[in-house]
Amino acid sequence: MKFPRPAAILAIVLLGLGLSGCGYNTIPTLEEQAKARWADVQNQYQRRADLIPNLVATVQGYAKQEKDVLTSVVEARAKATSVRVDASQLTDPEKVKQFQDAQNQLSGALGRLLAVTEAYPDLKSNQNFLALQSQLEGTENRIAVARRDYIEAVRQYNLALRTFPTVIWASTVFSGSKPMAEFTATDAAQTPPQVKF
Repeated sequence: MKFPRPAAILAIVLLGLGLSGCGYNTIPTLEEQAKARWADVQNQYQRRADLIPNLVATVQGYAKQEKDVLTSVVEARAKATSVRVDASQLTDPEKVKQFQDAQNQLSGALGRLLAVTEAYPDLKSNQNFLALQSQLEGTENRIAVARRDYIEAVRQYNLALRTFPTVIWASTVFSGSKPMAEFTATDAAQTPPQVKF
């Protein structure tokens, strides 16, 4: 049995080191990280959607005459949960925008629902309502963190598709990889909220 020469072994080791440091794995790794972050965004939106029926039921007991606000929350929740974007659609900015618009509509409806509580002092002191409101606020914070993490993961992935040395892999082996869509702020987010006492 013949063993390879030291030069051949050295060439194989150098080739292995060269390929491991060349960025070949960067694109799939970043793509999977962005998809995982998207799954977390969806998970947080689902958590919010699951809390809403309990919040609506609690408020409904106190605010019977505010039926139109409650109806708009229920309708917005139904629309938000019907718009789905899976990881394969993250490269379609229109699909991501539809998802984001549905979630923004739900956020607006929830804001109106929480404003209703100002007219009902008993509701504001109800322990069930306070617990649900706290959970909803926590969920909104989690959504913000999940969106921020997704935006950062997409930024890193999209950057890898355009920078050296990974641009070489993006234009050859991973030529089917497309930039992913990011979340964008709504026009309403550009206007500072008005606080009235």
